[in-house]
Amino acid sequence: MTLKTILMGGAAMLAVAISACSPAEDSANSASKDATLEADTPAAAGAEAATAEPGALQEISVTDEELEGNPFLEEWDTPFGVPPFSEIDDEEYLPAIKKGILDARAEVEAIIENEEEPTFENTIVALDETAPLVTKVVLVFSNITGTDTNDRLRELEGVIYPMLTREQDAMVFNQDLWQRVKTVYEQRDTLDLDEQDARLLELTHRQFTRAGADLPQDVKDQVADINSQISSLTTKFGQNLLRSTKAFRIEVTDEAELAGLSQDFKDAIKMDGDEDKWLLTVDRSVYETFMTQSENRDLRKKMFDGYRLRASEGEFDNGPIAIEIAQLRAKRAELMGYPNHAAYVLETNMAKTPEGAEEFLLRVWRPGLAQAKAERAEMQELIGDEFTFEGQDWWYYSEKVRQNKYAFDDNALKPYFELGAVQQGAFDVASRLFNIEITPVDVEGWNPVVNSFEVTDAETGEFLGLFMSDMYARDSKRGGAWMSTFRVASDVDGEDIRPIVSNNLNLIQPPEGQPTLMRFDEVTTLFHEFGHGLHGLLTQIRYKNFSGVDGPRDYTEFPAQILEHWAGAPEVLEEYAKHYETGETIPLELIERMNEASNHNQGFSTTEYIAASLLDLNWHMLSYDEAMEIEDARAFEKSVLDKYGLIEEIEPRYRSNYFSHIFAGGYSAGYYAYLWSEILDADGYEAFKETGDIFNPELAAKLKQWVYESGGLREADELYRNFRGSDPTIEPLLRNRGFEVTEQGDG
Repeated sequence: MTLKTILMGGAAMLAVAISACSPAEDSANSASKDATLEADTPAAAGAEAATAEPGALQEISVTDEELEGNPFLEEWDTPFGVPPFSEIDDEEYLPAIKKGILDARAEVEAIIENEEEPTFENTIVALDETAPLVTKVVLVFSNITGTDTNDRLRELEGVIYPMLTREQDAMVFNQDLWQRVKTVYEQRDTLDLDEQDARLLELTHRQFTRAGADLPQDVKDQVADINSQISSLTTKFGQNLLRSTKAFRIEVTDEAELAGLSQDFKDAIKMDGDEDKWLLTVDRSVYETFMTQSENRDLRKKMFDGYRLRASEGEFDNGPIAIEIAQLRAKRAELMGYPNHAAYVLETNMAKTPEGAEEFLLRVWRPGLAQAKAERAEMQELIGDEFTFEGQDWWYYSEKVRQNKYAFDDNALKPYFELGAVQQGAFDVASRLFNIEITPVDVEGWNPVVNSFEVTDAETGEFLGLFMSDMYARDSKRGGAWMSTFRVASDVDGEDIRPIVSNNLNLIQPPEGQPTLMRFDEVTTLFHEFGHGLHGLLTQIRYKNFSGVDGPRDYTEFPAQILEHWAGAPEVLEEYAKHYETGETIPLELIERMNEASNHNQGFSTTEYIAASLLDLNWHMLSYDEAMEIEDARAFEKSVLDKYGLIEEIEPRYRSNYFSHIFAGGYSAGYYAYLWSEILDADGYEAFKETGDIFNPELAAKLKQWVYESGGLREADELYRNFRGSDPTIEPLLRNRGFEVTEQGDG
């Protein structure tokens, strides 16, 4: 709970401040949490969350007895200061949070009551350093509830996050505190601040104003109440999705029904202790592999419907929740003087306006949709008159077309992509680009599958951070892939604190003794998340407010996405893509066929992604009055997608009912950001190719300095120009996707 998370609109932003994810992430419970309490939830905690007035301080108390032996109140004498995961009991989170909140209140009160005139040090820096105990607890709690949750932790989410939301609102709406911040800001030209100091002051003032600190008191009360409601609803959305996803199971007892599936995949989904039973779920890795390989059209249909109808009916129905969240966001935007939520969000993004984001998306949508229609026709031709092509057929027949056109089977690649070798390949790329060393270390993680690595400067040996990786899916873990933080970097008053960063994937864990073999899209996801990890690890920013993964959403995906380009570069593949049995380097011919096939199915992937992005924008471009007219989430969704001409065989990557990025995460009005960032990563990688050396040291040094080390030091467009030397153009993006580039650049 750094000042940034305090001021970014409640608990819904906690995960945003500490995590970043890939575009295909199925982030079931990544952010703000459910206020619905079970009957056995501690009564005192529930009462505190329920009875506080909007924007007012809650009645919170905690006894010495409750805190006795609590590990969060101790210095962690562990390697690299990692949390002592095995010593933390579920019941110790809430007392530590309460103690942290009470400490933070005292810290804020000390700032307000300081008899000295407000200064940069006694107000702005002091604020950036507030709530260290809350930060310590929340960074562990939010990570563990994403990777190893249980019923008790879900109950605690319903207590802790609404409590934090109210606390944050009470802080930002404290008039005395706001007045001190304003006083320092108004003196900024006379304070002789260096660049990082000036940036901290600018961002602190901006975050207060955007949170509503200057609003009339009655409006602040309404905003605070809305924040509290959104905190509860977004949690319920995420938990519904997690439960709905985990509830879908198909047990197969006849192996003939698994025709077409590779042996390693069948081994991976075989149920423990039963030689003749296999389990199919709609976890992303299982779903995509099954839909690509399975010859069983009826079973593909069941899986297709199971995936796209998640959280759409019964006790887990997220439709009404999505509508209410959209209405509340629209009302809050109206109260704060914006026409809609998207206008509020995008004001500080690179796109600037929702209309600008929509216009950009449509420039890529048009050629993408045209290509998708051509791909559909090609697959129908392959099928002939046997049946009419439908949505459940796309993955399977797309793979057949690829094999026919390019003599290329994605499964032929998997033996060359063993998890350990792939991860080492990503490490080697980072080492060559940024002159760092990454060394395995023995550190206890939150789960036995976690591996840890020390990151140091190759020249000086300086410790840069600890990197921890958790690669496998399990029932207690949310879906998708993401980067997050256990300790935030800072360097104030000579106390250089380096970050602890983690990456999470959801690979299918093979039977014991067998290697973890990856599809190439999983390989690029690993590189992507490690790009986020490097953004957190290499930071050289002294203030928590804008260190590490910082910047507008349509920029922060750039450091992750640009690293994906090295994953498929032939000279890089030759180094890490070795056959797991023979050690043979991946054949050049296979690389060439892979690259030839790289834009295969690009119409589909472009269209499903942009359809979701347009859906997100349309939910959040609603005025309050328009939002109040929505009665059925699916009907609204259909009207939006029909408006843009989406063909019925393609589902948006996320339907509203399971669009957790925007209804349970930090991407509301911002899912377009992955494609916007692709302008940057395509243009940025083009710069390396233009030099003839994808490890060009001069360019790599600029990328390191102005992107990975700089956090939010300057506005995003300036950081990019400092690296590239010019503004980006859209043409490399279009070429990379195999679309025609016209003079207008719209394909």
